[in-house]
Amino acid sequence: MADSAMTATFLAVIGGASLLAVTARRLRPHDRLPSLEGWALADRSLGPVWTWLLLGGTIFTAYTFTAVPGLAYGNGGAAFFAVPYTVIVCPIAFVLLSRLGEVARRHGYITAADFVRGRYGSPALALVVALTGILATMPYLALQLLGIRAVLTAGGVYPRGATGDLVMVALFAGLAVATYRHGLRAPTVISALKAVAVFVSLTAVTWLVLERLGGPGAVFDGAAERLGAPALLLSPGQQPAYATLALGSALALLMYPHVLTAGFAADSSRTLRKVAVALPAWTGLLALFGFLGIAALAAGVQAPRGGAETAVPMLVDRLMPAPLAGLVFGAITVGALVPAAVMSIAAATSFVRNVYVEYVHPTATPKRQVRIAKAVSLTAKAGAVAFVFGLRDQDAVNLQLLGGVWILQIFPAVAVGLFTGRLHPRALLAGWAAGMLTGTFLVVREGFSSLGSGPFRIYAGLVALLLNLTVALAGTAALERLGVPRGADLTDLPSRLTVRRRPETGANNP
Repeated sequence: MADSAMTATFLAVIGGASLLAVTARRLRPHDRLPSLEGWALADRSLGPVWTWLLLGGTIFTAYTFTAVPGLAYGNGGAAFFAVPYTVIVCPIAFVLLSRLGEVARRHGYITAADFVRGRYGSPALALVVALTGILATMPYLALQLLGIRAVLTAGGVYPRGATGDLVMVALFAGLAVATYRHGLRAPTVISALKAVAVFVSLTAVTWLVLERLGGPGAVFDGAAERLGAPALLLSPGQQPAYATLALGSALALLMYPHVLTAGFAADSSRTLRKVAVALPAWTGLLALFGFLGIAALAAGVQAPRGGAETAVPMLVDRLMPAPLAGLVFGAITVGALVPAAVMSIAAATSFVRNVYVEYVHPTATPKRQVRIAKAVSLTAKAGAVAFVFGLRDQDAVNLQLLGGVWILQIFPAVAVGLFTGRLHPRALLAGWAAGMLTGTFLVVREGFSSLGSGPFRIYAGLVALLLNLTVALAGTAALERLGVPRGADLTDLPSRLTVRRRPETGANNP
């Protein structure tokens, strides 16, 4: 049963998030007509601070903050692949995200599929990019709910049975209303509370854990005794899996629609470059969460079988004063609401722009597009809730593993397409199909593990991506020899692998 002080602090954090969501309307220009760009991208008006808060709050999800320490608790040092993975993301974002954001602003693109449509002149390629993004996003959205439920259950804040389910529905209902009315502005303002709550609570928890367990040396020694000393370090056989998983995850992350949506909302490519430089602050936060997983081992926390993600919440509940524990649980819950909102917005926008307008209602007015996007956003959240209540937790985890492999297969069309338009759209489609089939086969064959078996284990998504690129390059060469025409390129980007610097014009880039 939850302590009353813990519950009060938890409710105060959630209440603060709700109040901030209401203030999101203040960020809306009153002289703008309804538009999908305004609802989904906050009129591309976010400066460096807001973009850093939103992008960091979107990338570093509540499930990440529970899954990484859970993996450290169960598997030791292998869990820390998430630290180099999120470090690698920063230089990639500096180059790719800032460039893609600049192109999107200049041409009015709202989704990655919009860019692909303009770059290659191929509706089919744009459609598979959009559908792949939606398919990969939905289990990721469901995982945010799983993260909330696991944390609150471990802390005794989540009531058993139907009452707990109603609490979950109420949390998401408030988020759904705020997102419906204010679009991306709602998670943007909530991300400020997320950053403050998570940074403050994690710093306090880490300090108290070190004080009570006797310092970092005692923590690692105690964890080594319980897990086995070699498990805290990578064995030679683990190193290829560790490296390829970090690299593949970094490449995949920037292809997710919710990450691109947060990036496209920035007011300039200069802002995105500044944010990419500052993102490692969030990585430090993730490393501390991983350390807490090791601390849970040292403290003798006994997580339930198959529930390692609850180890840190159980540690917090055991060692922390009730008000601080409530702050941590509230921070992690708010940490799920921000990415969940952005994911639902991104999925809805992709559907409206690249399915509904392209194939169902090409003459839909901006007002109608916003109305459809709002409805799809609500449907996505309701679907995530139904998924969590109707299926096993492991099903969502399995689909998320597949989602990471799938989203990586649009990398050639989107990321490579930023620097060269010479790849033929039909060859890219063939490469995408080969990568999707191969990646899915490898993951399912290994019992929904994204790492292969045998002495040389590497990330399945990276294997599929290499095959994807090989097919795309070979297919392009064959189609060029056959003289098969490609679609018109409307992006005015270089046709070869060179980068032309363009003058920065600030928030009102044409």
